[in-house]
Amino acid sequence: MTQHIPSTEPELTGVRNFRDVGGLPTVDGRRVRHGVLFRSGHLAHATASDADFLSSLGLHTVFDFRNAADQKLDGHDIELPGVRHVNLPLSDPADGARFWRMVRDGDLDQLRSILADGKGAGRMIASYRVIVKERTAEHSQVLRSLAEDSVPALMHCAAGKDRAGLSVAVTLLALGVERDAIFDDYLKSNAKHRRYRVRRSGSSASAYSPEVMELLNPLFDARAEYLSAALETIEETWGGVDPYLETALGLTPENRERLRERLLD
Repeated sequence: MTQHIPSTEPELTGVRNFRDVGGLPTVDGRRVRHGVLFRSGHLAHATASDADFLSSLGLHTVFDFRNAADQKLDGHDIELPGVRHVNLPLSDPADGARFWRMVRDGDLDQLRSILADGKGAGRMIASYRVIVKERTAEHSQVLRSLAEDSVPALMHCAAGKDRAGLSVAVTLLALGVERDAIFDDYLKSNAKHRRYRVRRSGSSASAYSPEVMELLNPLFDARAEYLSAALETIEETWGGVDPYLETALGLTPENRERLRERLLD
């Protein structure tokens, strides 16, 4: 399969938030190689032309961090011939199903009760902290796979900003990418054309109201405070990135060097 490295960001029709993570600088003067690590929202609504483009990337593995509730809502990823698909849910479907049903149905009273007065942002911060602390086995599997044979790789969740954003950030930490560059890449998900499209099943007048959209904004934003909370959790729990990678994720110096060889110029 011929690998295609886009010089500019492609405009995909049915896939949101796609980008090549290549070019980000490391603290020791290297850069992430173009064409080896991509990120996006889910691939369930990819068009035929989207699929052709994704196939041109020479992908080895697609990491799908969605849970069963996400897949029921948006559908399963399209199949890309010759590409391994690995589903590693990073959140509990029981927690998400009821919540997204409220979102789709525009249940204003319920949404106010769980999202108003800063509770929406608080919910996101708590989620990032939980994923970092409780999904170490999944992040370990991703990094080990990348170090062994799984590149080029595409990481995605539903919107491509939270679960995929955290997994990309963990990978970039392991590569020694500069913190500012990690945050800059993460915050790119805020661009209007990248944001997740909510599919609502309800027909209530409040379903698309400005108040509902305002309540939902914290969930659809990529905010520096969210990623900061995850990195603070790493510091508080393990004492830094190196012990986190070694103790929590089981990444040996040899694994880490292989990872850097595969993903850095």
